[in-house]
Amino acid sequence: MDRTAPKRRSPLPAALLLAAVALTGCNPAKGGDEAPPRATDTAPSPSQTSLIAVPIDADIGPLKRELERAVPRTLWTIDRREKACVAPQRVKVFGKKVKVTPAIPCTIVGQVTRGPLRLRGEGDEIVVDVPINATISARDVGGVLKGETATGAALAHARVRIELTPDWRTRGRARITYGWTRTPGIDFLGKRITFTDEADAKLKPVVAGVEREVNREIAKIDIRRQAAEVWRQSFTTLELNRENPPVWMRVTPQRILYGGYRLNGQKLNLNLGIEGITETFVSSRPANPSPTPLPRLVREAPKPHLDVRVPVIADYAQLQPVVDRALAKRAKRPFVLPELGPMDVAFGKSTIYGAPGGRIAVGVDVEARLQSRKGEPTRGRIWMTAIPRNEAGSAEVRFTDISINGDSDGVGGDLLILLGRSEGFAPLIADALTQNFTRDLEELQGKIRRAVGQRREGAFVIRTHIDGFATGEIKAYGNGLYLPVQMTGGAAVDYRPVK
Repeated sequence: MDRTAPKRRSPLPAALLLAAVALTGCNPAKGGDEAPPRATDTAPSPSQTSLIAVPIDADIGPLKRELERAVPRTLWTIDRREKACVAPQRVKVFGKKVKVTPAIPCTIVGQVTRGPLRLRGEGDEIVVDVPINATISARDVGGVLKGETATGAALAHARVRIELTPDWRTRGRARITYGWTRTPGIDFLGKRITFTDEADAKLKPVVAGVEREVNREIAKIDIRRQAAEVWRQSFTTLELNRENPPVWMRVTPQRILYGGYRLNGQKLNLNLGIEGITETFVSSRPANPSPTPLPRLVREAPKPHLDVRVPVIADYAQLQPVVDRALAKRAKRPFVLPELGPMDVAFGKSTIYGAPGGRIAVGVDVEARLQSRKGEPTRGRIWMTAIPRNEAGSAEVRFTDISINGDSDGVGGDLLILLGRSEGFAPLIADALTQNFTRDLEELQGKIRRAVGQRREGAFVIRTHIDGFATGEIKAYGNGLYLPVQMTGGAAVDYRPVK
């Protein structure tokens, strides 16, 4: 028995044995280290600040209808006797002017009416166009003027600027300008007789009335009610990916910004944006955040941007079969250990989990036998721990600070340590993990790109575009390998209740 023991197991070269012990901190004679402890921390649910455009349309059709009702069609009428509609005509005789015709009196009659009102946008102003038409006749008693008729036209512009106060009230400021495009008047005896002064005097009170009506109707536009509904429903959770894995984005609004308006037909488009916290979850659907009351309006031009950190997590259970397949394929040919020669190895199922310090632990059951020896193979488990790392912006993962420990059923534990340190073991596992993680990331990005776009969520129509993905620094947690991915782009939410 004593004679055969040395034949069954040749002692390892001292240098190799010392190197193995120094690298691992393991004593092979005592069976190697125990399994590394398990990490209990979990990958965080990242949160960022995003600003989502939420344009609101206010119908200004009632403003036009009320102005049509309030502003009379006939603005004013005239029926007045003038002593001298045409001044006396004089000619020079021997250097002196002599009156040859007397002043011609007349009666001026007529009216000024307006046409249909037109509303249009011009910059940050709502322009109400008021077309004005004047028809004036001049009749005289002496029979010289047979009933000359003068026509004129003017276009009045009510320029309205709407203010939205911090407490969501609308306030209008209107100013009226007008000018005659065709001055009302008649031609008689080579001279032009105009009635601009008479028309202007009558139009001034009409202009003041239009200003009052515009300001009164602007104050009736209710923006607050619609904004409050949009604000309440913005406390929501949106689906980014349905399954494998399920990814959700939760939105918690913080502020609402206002950057002015523009007129589009009969709609007043308000440039609003909701600034809020966007959180992402790889899990079942999280509960919606609790809505808060509509805050005061902040006058600040919103610059919509979507900044979402998608936690791409590779579950350790999904990594195990990849490692097992790689090891089984590698076991078809022997491992060659320096100075010991080829070794036949059979691998059992691997165990993978997160270890403290941001490390990943991989345990592999091993049955190994040097081809130069006979007898029972060495059985045990090789433990490998390593720290996953990646370059900024890259999904290619490498493993550093690799540590190999062995745990065997006998004094052959040092063989397992040397096997684990061989070129064909640790790099093989690292390559398998890297390929799997990259594939998961690319697949998830494709799913998210396909999921976003335009879709309806209740009363909202959501339009989202993704401009780019950027990867952060990978880290191992208790629940998986975690690679934060920054998803940037833009999002707009139109409030369109189903009627």
